[in-house]
Amino acid sequence: MSAPIDSILRLLQTQGATELRIGSGKIPRMFHHGSQKRLTMPEMGHEEVRLLLGDILSPEREMELKAGKRVELAYDTAALGSFNVVLVPRTDGSGLDAVFQSVSARKGAPSAPSIAAERPPPSGSMPAVPVAEPVVPAPPVVAAVAADASPPLETPSINVSNALIRVVALAAEIRATDIHVRTDDIVRVRVDGRLKALDSEPPADVERLLEGCISRQQKARIDRGQSVDLAFEVPGAGRVRANVFRTSEGLAAALRILPGFPPPLGTLGHPMPLDDIVDLPNGLVIFCGPTGSGKSTTLAALAQELLRKRSIALVTLEDPIEYALSPPSSASLVRQRQIGRDVKDFATGLRDALREDPDVIIVGEMRDEESISLALTAAETGHLVVTSLHSRSASSAVERIIDTYPAERQSQIRVQLAEALKVVVAQRLLPKAKGSGRIVAAEVLRGTHAVATAIREAKTAQIPSIIQSSRREGMLPLERSLADLVRSGQITIEAARAVANEPASLDQYSR
Repeated sequence: MSAPIDSILRLLQTQGATELRIGSGKIPRMFHHGSQKRLTMPEMGHEEVRLLLGDILSPEREMELKAGKRVELAYDTAALGSFNVVLVPRTDGSGLDAVFQSVSARKGAPSAPSIAAERPPPSGSMPAVPVAEPVVPAPPVVAAVAADASPPLETPSINVSNALIRVVALAAEIRATDIHVRTDDIVRVRVDGRLKALDSEPPADVERLLEGCISRQQKARIDRGQSVDLAFEVPGAGRVRANVFRTSEGLAAALRILPGFPPPLGTLGHPMPLDDIVDLPNGLVIFCGPTGSGKSTTLAALAQELLRKRSIALVTLEDPIEYALSPPSSASLVRQRQIGRDVKDFATGLRDALREDPDVIIVGEMRDEESISLALTAAETGHLVVTSLHSRSASSAVERIIDTYPAERQSQIRVQLAEALKVVVAQRLLPKAKGSGRIVAAEVLRGTHAVATAIREAKTAQIPSIIQSSRREGMLPLERSLADLVRSGQITIEAARAVANEPASLDQYSR
């Protein structure tokens, strides 16, 4: 038996912790014999807890919890060992709490406070929570997921340095999504879309920071003026994707901090529900937007929802793999393949996928003529293909696909795209007007008869007008989405104007 919770239990192991506590409406916590360890994760909703528990929360156990009973069980994993698990229902029906305790650590050692002690204290009192100083563990050996190799594909093991663990942990504590480092320059992080200096850190030595992460072959590529993509686990912070490259001022890297598991689709805050995509039997679904607009997170959340709601074989092609997907039951299966490590390129992976009996294919990005052709073929032949594209709007995503081909082939591609296209979502992430965090605005295009005709007849300039007049068909202009957020006070008009494709339309919707 395996469950998505394994991704967090793996952090428990690398941090040397003995106990993990998760609960509906709570921030996950780790303990080592009663002392709290560093774990940077957001508060979890009830559906997120259920998703993490997977098969552990069987129908029989759910029935017991609904009856108000405490459930105890053993959870055995081949890679992580055995855990004693306690599931406790909330008396007010608001969710449940779960404790995972390593079997090897149970005897003769104090544990963290009981679940009962974690419940809200009486008014006027303060609960005592044991907190230890953050501990930087010895550099763990993790599997590298380099996406830059040419055949033969390499899969080296890497050591994440203590210096890198520290920088990532500090960035994660202030909710940074990205880290920018360059030799002899200050470390900068992106929080809520804005860059700021990480003042506690001295100027970076990128070579020392990434020591042990980059193989000789990868270093040779960088020295030849090419970049290297990596992804790895950092204890206590989660998964990190990195792009390493050389500049005129020296070695540099851009790192993105990723949660250990995709969030539930319904928690992303899209202005229009995307649940109907899960029910599509076939066709092409595209998520587009600039870098940092949340496309990868939406793709992963949708993939996890597909696994939860349907019985499917899911194949992903990613560069690199960002989220570890896990089916919540044995009714579905996942095959994640990384470009440059598990397969040569997207086109090869798509050819392979068509012979692997998939129901759904997730393509990290359509990059060239060949991969687009294969994705369209897969969508036409009974598969649901979900992918991402760098474009500002839904109509420009359609135009970019067509413009990838020479003029003599564009007519054929228009016909294929008109038949295959089901949904295009162009999204942006904007800073909230009050408090911290960002919120999503989106444009939604549906593959209706009118849209198919416009694509087939080379009249894609009509698509924005079709979107504006087709709200009943589930379409939404970006400017209306932005105006709704401005009127509700969630974003400022200045933030909305900065990302609007048509400022005049934004002003009209804002009246």
